[in-house]
Amino acid sequence: MIVCVCRRVSDHEIARHARMGMGFDDIQMELGVATQCGKCEECAREVIANCGASCHSTGAMHRTIPIYAQA
Repeated sequence: MIVCVCRRVSDHEIARHARMGMGFDDIQMELGVATQCGKCEECAREVIANCGASCHSTGAMHRTIPIYAQA
């Protein structure tokens, strides 16, 4: 869903940046969330908070890429 209508920023974009370890201030600077009318700030903060809780509980921040040995 679109969280910031002014900058056309979705909850998926915000969550992706939060999973990279960015907080609200960093995401605001990077994506422009809540820099115009400000009506999206509460929702953006909720997305970040929800993502932070789910990332830490599922270990989503520690993804690995499998490496296969060559024959």
